[in-house]
Amino acid sequence: MSKPRHEKSIELLNKGVADELLAIHQYMYFHFHCDDQGYDLLASLFKNSAIQEMGHVEILSERILFLEGDVDMKITGEVKKIHDPKEMVRCATQMEDESAKEYNQWANLCSTNADSASKKIFEDLVLDEERHFDQFSTEFENIEKFGEKYLALQSIERSKMVSTRVPTQNK
Repeated sequence: MSKPRHEKSIELLNKGVADELLAIHQYMYFHFHCDDQGYDLLASLFKNSAIQEMGHVEILSERILFLEGDVDMKITGEVKKIHDPKEMVRCATQMEDESAKEYNQWANLCSTNADSASKKIFEDLVLDEERHFDQFSTEFENIEKFGEKYLALQSIERSKMVSTRVPTQNK
């Protein structure tokens, strides 16, 4: 069997898949714990980010298959068992920052290996990762600025919704 023409790109794309899979698992873990603690807005942010990361896995995987490579569905690390919302957001901010940096580097490597399509995929992913970074860093700044009050407001909003919900009747 001959080696794919863009072997380096396939390697980098698979690294991206592995990083995105870890992000999906980590963000869903955070989502479950934020939801359990009553932090609906943070829970929703983590869930929506995980869904967007799933889209990234799809884009990366489609490119790997187009280049006649195989998708390695391996995760780059273990999910961190963090339960404190502030630390969750700090972790997510760091993950997004690291991803943006790596994707920038990988875009340049794809370019030097004459693979402009993979380069563009990584460049597009940088924009998404920077947007996620901005969302998470804003949340972190709000928690830093307002402390527990900021998180308490999310719990209060949930309590309002639960207390005003009309019970459903069995027919």
